[in-house]
Amino acid sequence: MPPKSAFAGFRFPAEVIVVAVRWYLRYNLSYRDVEELLVERGVEGDHVTVYRWVQRFTPLLADAARFARHSPGDRWHVDETYVKVNGLWRYVYRAIDQYGQVIDVLVSARRDADAARRFFRRALSALKVTPSEVVTDGAAIYPAVLDELVPPGHHVEQYANNPIEADHSQLKHRLKPMRRMRTDRTAQVVIAGHAFVQNLRRGHYELGLDVPPGSRVAAAFTELALAI
Repeated sequence: MPPKSAFAGFRFPAEVIVVAVRWYLRYNLSYRDVEELLVERGVEGDHVTVYRWVQRFTPLLADAARFARHSPGDRWHVDETYVKVNGLWRYVYRAIDQYGQVIDVLVSARRDADAARRFFRRALSALKVTPSEVVTDGAAIYPAVLDELVPPGHHVEQYANNPIEADHSQLKHRLKPMRRMRTDRTAQVVIAGHAFVQNLRRGHYELGLDVPPGSRVAAAFTELALAI
């Protein structure tokens, strides 16, 4: 018996669901914006339905793509930025390599050694790659964690971490039109989904490479929908 599709039981076709999720992650749209675009195309799905699709299918699409992901470079830039979740500030740990690939993201209520350790363990476990150098802004939480997990590659240098700080701005730009994120899990899914789409657009997956760059994300999502 063939495996059951992740879309089984949903009253909308997989093509509609995947397009809605892609629009939300790729463009500066709210859930209500996506709802309106769907209605214009004859699909009567409300914004709550779109929210559920994003939360359900974003992790599945990213997981289906993991075998097509390029190995990251050996120089990682790590930093934290801030977002509001249900009115409370949360830290977002993020890292990119020297080629602009987003390594991983982690939403955390705290900015401490435990959170930094959890972030690095997630990234190292998922990618099976250890960087030769990790660049940070000199925050006191990093040296001991990096000595434990990534020796001896810690590096602090003024302006050396500009790439990740500039990359934060793209995330903030995407989050600006959103309504309030209500839970840490919601924020984690959306921010990780944004990173996933960034990496697709930048060509860090063996997906959608045989189409023009402007169609790369759409082609990749179509292909991945068949895998889940």
